[in-house]
Amino acid sequence: MFGDLRRFDTGRSQGLEWFRQLREEMLPEAGATDIRSVPRGSFPLINVGRTDDAVRVYVFAPGLGAEELEVSLQDNVLTVAGSRAAPEEVEGRTRFRQERFHGDFRRAVALPEGLDIDRAEARFRDGVCEIVLPKREELKPRRIEVKAA
Repeated sequence: MFGDLRRFDTGRSQGLEWFRQLREEMLPEAGATDIRSVPRGSFPLINVGRTDDAVRVYVFAPGLGAEELEVSLQDNVLTVAGSRAAPEEVEGRTRFRQERFHGDFRRAVALPEGLDIDRAEARFRDGVCEIVLPKREELKPRRIEVKAA
C-alpha cells in the first residue's frame, strides 16, 4: 500500500527531479518548461545559431528526403513544412506504443533583422537540413584600427 511513497524519498542529491517526473506523468502535454523551448513531440526539431557572418538553422528530419521539406522565409519568419508518411501497417502485429510522429507538420522560427535573404542557402544531408542565412555586409562586425597619436 505504501510502496509508492518510496519514490518521494529522493534525498538532497536528486533535488526536485521526482517532481518533474511526476508532473510529466500527470500532465504529459504540459508543454514547454522555458519560453524558448517547444512542447515534447514537436517535429521537426530545430537548432538556431549565429556567427559573425550568418544565422544557421539546422532542421532535424530523419526519415525524410529533401523533396519532402518546404522551406520559406517571409517577414523574418522562417517556416519549415512538410508531411511524414505513417508507418506501414503489418497484419497480425500489435502495436503497444508509437512515438514516431507522422502526418503534416509546420514549424516557424522568428529570425533577427539584417539578413541577406537573397543569398540564403539550404542543404539536406542524412536527415538534417542546414539553412544558412548570411548577414548583410553592413551588419557584420568590423575591426577598427587604432592608430598611435
